Amino acid sequence: MPGLGAPPAARGGTKAAAHARHKPRSVLGYWRLYLAISPFYLLFLGFGLIPVGYSLYLSFHRWDGLGPMEYAGLAQYRYLLGDAQFWHSLTNTLIIWAMATLPMLFLALVTAVMLNSAVRFKNLYRVAYFLPNVTSVVAVAIIFSSVFSTNFGLANAVLQGLGLDQVAWLNSDWGIKIAIAVLMTWQWTGYNALIFLAGLQTIPGELYEAARVDGAGPVQTFFRITVPMMRPIILFALIVSTVTGLQSFTEPQVLLSNTNNTSTFAGGPGNSGQTMVLYFFQQSFDNNDFGYGAAIAWGIFLVVALFSIINWRLVQRKDT
Repeated sequence: MPGLGAPPAARGGTKAAAHARHKPRSVLGYWRLYLAISPFYLLFLGFGLIPVGYSLYLSFHRWDGLGPMEYAGLAQYRYLLGDAQFWHSLTNTLIIWAMATLPMLFLALVTAVMLNSAVRFKNLYRVAYFLPNVTSVVAVAIIFSSVFSTNFGLANAVLQGLGLDQVAWLNSDWGIKIAIAVLMTWQWTGYNALIFLAGLQTIPGELYEAARVDGAGPVQTFFRITVPMMRPIILFALIVSTVTGLQSFTEPQVLLSNTNNTSTFAGGPGNSGQTMVLYFFQQSFDNNDFGYGAAIAWGIFLVVALFSIINWRLVQRKDT
């Protein structure tokens, strides 16, 4: 009858059709979607996962890149644990990382606070601070090698203007480390400042207004509001800076390439600037010991992972 709706059979058919539409499809039912995203995973498999797996396999062998491989078992890793030069490069890397990363993050946070409070030319300042990160590291390292030149460098010219003695920056142990650390600080401060700036813009302005009403000054506001609220962003920047800093290669390699080295990857006089990655390249491509180079690469991975976990545990907010 009119007004009573569809017959029971029709209503049952409608429910069955709706159930069929909402029935989960099998994996093959989404093959078009998987096909659309497959290029990324194929590239990752070919240029990421397979090389990583092969490097692990290679670390258990001796191979010069041309002849047949010789199975060595754990001999490469046992030799790595007793390799004084590897531990020397690890020490250099940690010192340079500490000298560059910790001041850089503090400068980046202060710079972000200044950018956040700037009224005019905000976009110009952001572009200016970000330029060092997109500039060629090779070109920048060449310029810094001139800045820290012993006889004609800008750094020594400033020291002479202050009545101080010249410093052989690129020919002394600590001079090399300071030069590399300054280069890395200059390169990454702007990048982290923009990350911090994005985090600062998420902090409610009412917190700062309440702090000013209570009589808090800029320093108290910075350490009582800005730093605690920025803890997750600081954690992210610290971990990223740790991963990149412990894998530094281009900066010392180019900066010290004009010194009198017997090896391109030696890292200056006395190997004072030789980082872990420089040592890895030296063993792999100077000595053609690709098996031992792969073992060094996995040692670098463990060091980076360990320090990343330590940073995460130290900086993260503990649940209460």
